[in-house]
Amino acid sequence: MERLEDIAIAMTAEGQGILAADESTGTIKKRFDSINVESTEDSRRDYREMLFRADEGMKNYISGVILFEETLFQKAADGTPLVDLIRKAGAVPGIKVDKGAKLMPGSEVETVTEGLDGLRDRLVKYYEAGARFAKWRAVIAITADTPSWNCVKANTHALARYAALCQEAGIVPIVEPEVLMDGPHSHHSIERCYEVTEWVLKTQFGELYDAGINLEGMVLKPNMVVPGQKSGSKASVEEVAEKTVHCLKNTVPSSVPGIAFLSGGQSDEDATRHLSAMNAMYDLPWRLTYSYGRALQHAALTAWQGKKENVAAAQRAFSHRARMNGLATQGAWKAELEEAA
Repeated sequence: MERLEDIAIAMTAEGQGILAADESTGTIKKRFDSINVESTEDSRRDYREMLFRADEGMKNYISGVILFEETLFQKAADGTPLVDLIRKAGAVPGIKVDKGAKLMPGSEVETVTEGLDGLRDRLVKYYEAGARFAKWRAVIAITADTPSWNCVKANTHALARYAALCQEAGIVPIVEPEVLMDGPHSHHSIERCYEVTEWVLKTQFGELYDAGINLEGMVLKPNMVVPGQKSGSKASVEEVAEKTVHCLKNTVPSSVPGIAFLSGGQSDEDATRHLSAMNAMYDLPWRLTYSYGRALQHAALTAWQGKKENVAAAQRAFSHRARMNGLATQGAWKAELEEAA
């Protein structure tokens, strides 16, 4: 039997983290536009295959890979299913299952994530294709008058329903209630981020309890507690680490095996630096790791430029970021290591 608890532990293995390679077709097009590469089924496949074949990074520092539905069923150029490349590297294949955040009726800011209808049947299909964990992202915006209780309740309830369906299907749910850092307001101080994140996580674990979720068979993917990008205020690495850990200790039961942070718009190095500080400064009941998309891939994408002759350089760039984040999960990242590379 593949126990949910064992999969969750493998996903949060020491010194490793989760690669989010589940960009929707729209998002990956934007990423490809930035390097002047046309987004086609083949170019998307080539790009992701390149990452999954970056042996040094994948085998040593990546414990799981979140895939977009298209990628779960794709084969590499030589005919090998991409899922097999991930397994061969010792990582767990996973799948993004939500259908995106849609505006809530009567709001111009707040969204609720859709995708519950038909999810039970889709999960059976994903399991057969090799996925052993799933991801669902809810988005909570901070403005002068949001989030509303209605938005927090709708999103945390949907996440709990999704998590229950996953566990029923033998799939570990990544529960991702993201408090965005890009609010339009000066209202978005680090204190305000703390307040909202604490509220969202408290509500989330109440909903998970009501839905009968096995906490040992899930992974939490939260935001870090940071000031909003447009707030004009900065916070030290120590303050981000202190407030984030304090918030998690107040809200997340110790039976949850791991917490894999999203990078959420932080720079590559900030995301690494903050994670490393938390692991270095605190003794924690759960494994604190990463589930980064852009923060792991940005350097590789820039090096690749869609050209075959750049594949090795792009793989080195990816493996470097993966290694830096792997060190951060052990509190051992140092700025000098970035310069040395």
